[in-house]
Formats: sequence, structure tokens, C-alpha cells
Amino acid sequence: MFRRVVRQSKFRHVFGQAVKNDQCYDDIRVSRVTWDSAFCAVNPKFVAIIVEASGGGAFLVLPLHKTGRIDKAYPTVCGHTGPVLDIDWCPHNDQVIASGSEDCTIMVWQIPENGLVTSMSEPVVVLEGHSKRVGIITWHPTARNILLSAGCDNMIMIWNVGTGEALITLEDMHPDVIYSACWNRSGSLICTACKDKKVRVIDPRKEEIIAEKDKAHEGARPMRAIFLSDGNVFTTGFSRMSERQLALWNPQNMEEPISVHEMDTSNGVLLPFYDPDTNVVYLCGKGDSSIRYFEITDEAPYVHYLNTFTTKEPQRGMGYMTKRGLDVNKCEIARFYKLHERKCEPIIMTVPRKSDLFQDDLYPDTAGPDPALEAEEWFEGKNGEPILISLKHGYIPGKNRDLKVVKKNILDNKPKMSKNTENTNPATKTATSAPSIVSMLMLLK
Repeated sequence: MFRRVVRQSKFRHVFGQAVKNDQCYDDIRVSRVTWDSAFCAVNPKFVAIIVEASGGGAFLVLPLHKTGRIDKAYPTVCGHTGPVLDIDWCPHNDQVIASGSEDCTIMVWQIPENGLVTSMSEPVVVLEGHSKRVGIITWHPTARNILLSAGCDNMIMIWNVGTGEALITLEDMHPDVIYSACWNRSGSLICTACKDKKVRVIDPRKEEIIAEKDKAHEGARPMRAIFLSDGNVFTTGFSRMSERQLALWNPQNMEEPISVHEMDTSNGVLLPFYDPDTNVVYLCGKGDSSIRYFEITDEAPYVHYLNTFTTKEPQRGMGYMTKRGLDVNKCEIARFYKLHERKCEPIIMTVPRKSDLFQDDLYPDTAGPDPALEAEEWFEGKNGEPILISLKHGYIPGKNRDLKVVKKNILDNKPKMSKNTENTNPATKTATSAPSIVSMLMLLK
């Protein structure tokens, strides 16, 4: 595909391997909802999978060691009244997970340290403000308790989960459905891909678009856009001839892509997973049975094809483990959790090395679990790069502090005015909605 010349790279020989059957999670009824999210989220403690649920929406949360057949009666997280569309673990607390649903709400949950014993239907906080289903949620990478959500009402909302308020609402930037939203490494900007075929780079606190590209990919099928650690934007989409494409853009000059590649004519949306430490992007197509991976460098053609890991079964979704959860002794540089129709299968990517010593070239210091900023500092305009940790002796988890939600007095919220009478000056706009009573719950230690 892109093998014009042999180039030196320590990732050329990365190889993938599916684990043995007894290390899979079996007998899981993976959700059939038609939505192009990953349906799976993992962290060093748990794997969460959106599942079929009658009369509402639910997802499973399994401790990583709970492999084998999962009993049909295994407890779920089941507070939503419509199907769950997206889930995301908090990067600063391995027991906190957020879920977005067709019921127009976002719920944030605190999972007990050893996993669920009974089904959980009461979230720590419910975030209400979207008028249509919520299909995208993603936590801020460096500030505590900040969550971004995007709904089919074409709005992006940025929440302070610690108070249950929407502090930023980006209303008139997207005229159509938002396909993806991604923070940059420090969380100062977001990039989005939209059904109007535009990729936008947005400063959420100034509420302004600072760069955009029309027809980033000319095909009509969904696009994805993610930030790379150097500030460039990587996109996947479709050409006019329905070929799958990937492209690299510089937000300072979005006129022409730095690089663009045609791949194949399959119609599954390509989900990109990015490792900022090694600059490798893994592409998993929904409905594909392969994972392709590419290294991104400063030299032409900038996006270098490395290899493809292929299995027999197509994937319904995919979870991607953070660096903290990998086994450095086995030179593991990525781990995926591939969803089949009835099971979840871990896939391990390793770089073969003869030495048993710690390979510091494979494991530069990586983002740790400590936030660089508090939510209030970020909203006031501060930025913070991720706080890095070494993986030399493996990752040793610290004690997670409980998520506490401190509400402003619910009676102080003025009743919501109609759209026509509401003051539309973004500087004076307060939270768009009164938090629900359920979210008044505080988790006490």
C-alpha cells in the first residue's frame, strides 16, 4: 500500500496477537444500536462494554481479570431510559465513567473499587441540557472533572462535573450532525468533524472557530478527526468514489493537506486510535476484521504504513487501553479490546526485543492519572500539559479520590426562558439547565 522504500523504524516489526479463548470475555450481548462509536472503553482496572438492554440502555463494567463466560445475570450500569451511545472513562480517576444516551442525558458513575456487585441505576450526577440524543462524550485530558458532550442537536456542551453545570455551550457552529470531537494534548482546543464535510478547530473558551476546512473528505460517509501531539489534525473519511481516505492537516494552513492516502473501498467508518508517545495511529474499521497501523513522522510522506493485523471475525467495536495499563515487561505497546457479536477479545501489540530490560525508547514518560488543573482554573483560562509518569517499574495505581458533586442551590437557578427571550450573549449566559435532583447525591467516603 505505502511500501515504496524500506525505512528505519522501531515499529516496523510490531505484531498483533489475539489472546487465548479463556482470556476473552464471553457471552456478552454487544449493543446493536446503529451509531458509529467504539462501544467499548478500557482503563487499567476495568473494561466497559455497551450491551443490549430491554427498556432502556445499559453497559457492563468488568474488572480486567474477570475473563471467561459472563453470566447473563451479571450486574450492569442501567440508569438510562434509552440506548447508551458512548462511554468514556475519566483519565484522572479509574473508577469514574461517563455515558451518553439516546435519552438526551449524560450520566457520570462511580464504580466500586472491585467492580459491581449489584446493578447500578443511580449515577453520581445527571447532566441535562441536550435536546436530542447524546452521541459523543470525551473527558478533558488535563483538567479535573471537565467533560465535553456533543448531541444530535448539533450542540457541543462542556460541563463542570463537580458542580453539574454546563459552563460552555457551542450552539451555532455546526449546522449538521457532529461525527467526532477531540481535545488537543493540553485541552486548550477541540477539533470536530461534521456531516457538512467540514473539519473545524475550535477554541471552546473563546467560543470561536480558529480554523476550518470544507470538504476535508469529499465522500458522504462519516469522517473522524483527532489531534496529534504536535498540534496537527489527522482525519479519516471517504473520497468521492467512496474510497476510504486518511489525511494529515496543519491547522495553521488548512488549504491543502500535508498528506492524503487512499486505502480501500470498504464502507465501514475508520475509528482512529492514537498513541502520542510513539506517534503511531491505529485504524479500526467498523465491520472490518483488521487493524491497520501507521507511524506519523516529520519526513515525507509523513504518514508511513507499518502493518495490518488481520483476524477472521469482523469487529463491532473496539476499546483502546491507555499506556498505564500495558505490560512493559512484554514490550506491549498497545492493547485493543475487540468486540464481536457475543464476546470481547483482547488483542496485544508487541515490539519483539531480545533483552528483558526496560525498553525506554518504547516507553517515554506518558500521561499519568493526576490532573494538571482544577476545573475552575481551566474555565478561567489556564492551560496545563499532561503530568507525565515513568513506566519503568510498571504503573502502580494510587488511591482514587471519590467524585463529589457540590451543587449550587437548585432554587437559585432562574426558570429557563424561551429561546427568543434568552440573552444570547455568550459572556452572560449561565448554565443551560438546572441539574436534576438525582445529581444532588454526593458520594461520601
